[in-house]
Amino acid sequence: MNTHFPHAASRREFLFRSGGGLGGIALNYLLARDARGAEAGPRGAPVVNPLAAKKPHFEPKAKRVIFLFMVGGPSQMDLFDPKPALAKWAGKPLPESTGRPKSQFTTGQEVILPSTRTFKKHGASGAEVSDLMPHLATCADDICFLRSCWCSNTVHAPAMYELHSGRTLMGWPSLGSWVTYGLGSVNENLPAYCVMPQPEGVPEGGAPCWSNAFLPPVYQGTLMRRGPNPIINLQPPADTGAEQNRRQFELVQKLNAAQAGADAELNARTASYELAFKMQRHAPDAVDLAKETEATKKAYGLDEKATADFGTRLLLARRLVERGVRFVTVYSGGGPIVTQWDAHDDVNANHEKMCGHVDRPIAALLKDLKQRGMLRDTLVVWCSEFGRTPNSQGGKGRDHNPLGYTMWLAGGGAKGGATVGTTDEFGLNAVDDLISVNDFHATILHLLGLDHEQLTYRHSGRDERLTDVGGVVVDKALA
Repeated sequence: MNTHFPHAASRREFLFRSGGGLGGIALNYLLARDARGAEAGPRGAPVVNPLAAKKPHFEPKAKRVIFLFMVGGPSQMDLFDPKPALAKWAGKPLPESTGRPKSQFTTGQEVILPSTRTFKKHGASGAEVSDLMPHLATCADDICFLRSCWCSNTVHAPAMYELHSGRTLMGWPSLGSWVTYGLGSVNENLPAYCVMPQPEGVPEGGAPCWSNAFLPPVYQGTLMRRGPNPIINLQPPADTGAEQNRRQFELVQKLNAAQAGADAELNARTASYELAFKMQRHAPDAVDLAKETEATKKAYGLDEKATADFGTRLLLARRLVERGVRFVTVYSGGGPIVTQWDAHDDVNANHEKMCGHVDRPIAALLKDLKQRGMLRDTLVVWCSEFGRTPNSQGGKGRDHNPLGYTMWLAGGGAKGGATVGTTDEFGLNAVDDLISVNDFHATILHLLGLDHEQLTYRHSGRDERLTDVGGVVVDKALA
């Protein structure tokens, strides 16, 4: 059996070798992610950093991703896909010709609920956006709307797993993990893949939504929180000074170096220590919003209660990608249903609240990235697990609809001002240029310079990939 330490001659020597220098370093969070993260070379050879930047398969348009996930399922016909036929058919069930599919809480026989939102054409492209998103509407020419998306599940958690990992079950690597596996990181002082959940709680899908699954643990998403200590258990204890912390770290390095090269698990643990030690100094700077101008903070909505939280997290996302973080996921919604986009009871009340949280900050993010020259190689993704039904639930709400809904891309080589695909006259089914989750993922990877058919990892005797055996790049979404 391979061990981290040679056989000890005495009990005292065993305790010294196994425990010396480790107890004082508060890096428990990262140690939970280590193990098997690095490949060990021959004894004495340098250990390859698994997060070292890698060449893409071809020239990329995007170098980094900000992934905005709206938890619960926004209503496409109330935001980005106007359907006048809903008013004509108000109070009547869907015609049999369109189908009357069951959803999680409805039978398909319910009457149609017309949208009360006002739509206008915006920008040179004439993209249609409702009055729920007045700030985002000013960015219409930078956004590629994908109106014909579909998925395969009406239940939140499985649909979330599908959108994040391409499968409806847990145990498959997330999109962010695949991207960092394929491209590595250009920053040695921060995680390659960061996740910022809603303060009230995580989505129903939980941690599997940002899991590395069978990929090496180094590719798992790292949870970050607002405030001066964004990663829990990263800083040393209060009674440990900087010099003592540095000497303890150097001692651990020496102990690990004595065994380097033969044990992949130890090499991964060593790499985690080194990254965590660097993060103790660099992570607080990355999240220090005091260095932002008052005008920038106001643009993101930090001056208003409704937008302060989401605006803060988007501003943090911009600061992270500026510093070389490859993939940042930011959730709108999570925890109690009142903090989600899950509009079963009253779609107007729900979406007025949720859009009020995100509209101004998302527009600020797009404009900020563009002003800094970063939007051209930063891909911003707006997505959810599914959309909503045209027929009503309880008179004022809408149920889950996986058959046709809208997501969008901006920057990073996406075709700004374009609208791809259509749904039927009721917004129920995608009918033209259908975009599956596999297609959606293949397109994101393509913009990053990755061929989704070549990005594989051998697991249980099979070359697994994010898109499984499907996926076609949506050419109409490419600039």
